[in-house]
Amino acid sequence: MQESTSSATDVLKAGNRVVAGGIAAIVLILLGAAVFLFINLPDANAFNVRVERLFVENNNLNTGAEIKLLEILAQSGTSFSEVLTGYRSVIFVLLVFATALMVAALVFLVTIIGLNRRISAIQRSGIQVSTLVISREARAVYINDMEFALTEAAIETLSVLAEARMDDDVLTGAQIEGVISGRNAADCDEAAGATRVKRLRDALGNQMVSELLVKTIARRGYMLAVGKDTIKMI
Repeated sequence: MQESTSSATDVLKAGNRVVAGGIAAIVLILLGAAVFLFINLPDANAFNVRVERLFVENNNLNTGAEIKLLEILAQSGTSFSEVLTGYRSVIFVLLVFATALMVAALVFLVTIIGLNRRISAIQRSGIQVSTLVISREARAVYINDMEFALTEAAIETLSVLAEARMDDDVLTGAQIEGVISGRNAADCDEAAGATRVKRLRDALGNQMVSELLVKTIARRGYMLAVGKDTIKMI
């Protein structure tokens, strides 16, 4: 048991390292892309510098129309600078948003994989039931800390399966119907017992609980997938 626990811990640590490495890789890739993009963006003051050079290199522009043209060019340069600054802000926000989405997608993916593995483990090993108490008077069954209210027919079906589990028996649908109805199993219909089991599973509600608690044994019948020492009837 200690080796199993150690192995599970190692797997958990390895999974955490993979997640951390994936997040770091995403951040570094997008950070590199951001640096490359911002470096290659034109300088926001490039237009203003060109306009300033026009002023400096052309002192003979003295007419009103020429001066007006230079003023328009200067204003255009200022507008270009403001627009480019706005673009930089938008690009930065989009990169941050993309980083958050990719990190969230990675975390969700790892979470889903972990949940699928846990469900597969549960399906392989069955439900770990520490106590299963059947109360005919209250018409309820208590599985660990969960209480399920059942119909009279569902309680009868569960009680029959519990008694069979105490004797390590697997009951067919006809045998279940025979025990409950008091008739010979040979005179009972297999489908009637199967219907009772289906109604019991429906009454339990939770599909995982019902399917794993009341197991179907191929070509043999039905049984409770719990330890005999966990069953108590009151």
